[in-house]
Amino acid sequence: MIEARHLRVLRAVATTGSFSAAARELGCTQPAVSQQMKALEQSTGTPLLIRTGREMRLTEAGEALVRHATGILAGLTAAEEEIAAIAGLRAGRVRLVSFPSGSSTLVPTALAEMRAAHPGTRVSLVEAEPPRSVEMLREGECEIALAFRYPDVRGADPAAAAEWDDLVVRPLLTDRLIGVVPEGHRLAGAERIGIAELEREPWIAGCPRCRRHLVEVCESAGFTPRIDFATDDYPAVFGLVGAGLGVAVMPELALESVRPKGARTVPVEPVVQREIVALTLPDLARVPAVAAMLDRLEETARR
Repeated sequence: MIEARHLRVLRAVATTGSFSAAARELGCTQPAVSQQMKALEQSTGTPLLIRTGREMRLTEAGEALVRHATGILAGLTAAEEEIAAIAGLRAGRVRLVSFPSGSSTLVPTALAEMRAAHPGTRVSLVEAEPPRSVEMLREGECEIALAFRYPDVRGADPAAAAEWDDLVVRPLLTDRLIGVVPEGHRLAGAERIGIAELEREPWIAGCPRCRRHLVEVCESAGFTPRIDFATDDYPAVFGLVGAGLGVAVMPELALESVRPKGARTVPVEPVVQREIVALTLPDLARVPAVAAMLDRLEETARR
């Protein structure tokens, strides 16, 4: 195997013309230079140097190896400098995937702080709901995925419990679900409502994961919701509720970025919370830029 340190010694010998001069240039001893040249010739299986008097001359194989060594060592130097920049957060990238309510609340502040602290690090964002966002992480399309999951209403589900077992999970916060009803609704002024009180109402549901959980919660309360509309867009949910087209439950986090018109929010029972986390792969968690972005997300969520 040809090692970079051997190539550096070979280039020094070729440049200076002798083992002793190469040793002075490299800051080592002449025997060390001789030993490394012997090791390199053993690796290549052919002589690389010929002694002519007090000078060393390259063989044809030696000349070929020196030509390649120049490019190889230049590439290694560039790679070392780039890696040092990434390790020192002077360069690098973090691709973040988030669900919409996270994108509008947790993410902007965290991204702004990351860019201010490490302007050389490129940070980007695209939106996707879990489980698609988690798939993107595993497929190498991002370094961090913001995701959420609901408690298992119907009992232990091994698949749900093991969903993130192969990932690094950074807990951010728990997000309570809030009921949303039209302003003129009979329960609009209630301090809190039981989910069963909405049994006969038309429903507006969210993403597939949220929709599935809504059905599970309602069925545990003794009824199956009639879902007339489904949308991932929270302003659209408020618009539909405000127009009197149905009721909904939505994450409290989403309320921070939407001003409801014609709709009222009311706490619902039983209390349901979703767990919001930042996910990454174990190897990626050791990358300085990824670790710094995870810290920013956690700080933002804590505030």
